[in-house]
Amino acid sequence: MKKSIYSILRGTFLVSEDSFKNWRLILFISALAIVMIASSHSLDKKVHEIAKLNNQVKELRSQLYDGRTKLMQLKMESSVVKKMKEKGLAPSVIPPKKIIVKPQS
Repeated sequence: MKKSIYSILRGTFLVSEDSFKNWRLILFISALAIVMIASSHSLDKKVHEIAKLNNQVKELRSQLYDGRTKLMQLKMESSVVKKMKEKGLAPSVIPPKKIIVKPQS
């Protein structure tokens, strides 16, 4: 037990005769670590992009609701009358009359 701990600490297990097995295991574990780190970075990038897109969606929804509110206010009869008064027009006091066209027979 003591010899194996000393061989690990000194690194003699990497230069001994049967070290090829050890090197293969170390290279395999290193490759797995590199793949894990790369996938983690890729995942973080995607998470940040999703968060940014969610913020953009919230902002666009807010703009949509603001636009709808402004449109509703502009469509109200009182605001239309006010705008027309500024241009010198006033609503008619005489109610509209219905025109009925009878077909000629």
